[in-house]
Amino acid sequence: MADEFIKGFAILTGGLLVWMTFAAWYNTPDFYGTQLIGANPEDPGTYVSMALLVKEAALYFALLGATTFWVVIPASRRAREYYASSN
Repeated sequence: MADEFIKGFAILTGGLLVWMTFAAWYNTPDFYGTQLIGANPEDPGTYVSMALLVKEAALYFALLGATTFWVVIPASRRAREYYASSN
């Protein structure tokens, strides 16, 4: 169980680090107002659009990856053990 925890934790911290970096670059209009969750740029160029796509993908990767390693994999192992012992 410890290896699933550390894998999920590494995915969570890595993904959120990427998200926070891109959010700080593109979604922080000023340092005295809204930070990290500001509006996306009005007319992004090609590279900014790709960076915003990577930012969203990193957020979903972090959340779904941690959920997979912390909830889905242990639950599936428990279910497999239960069904194997009941037969």
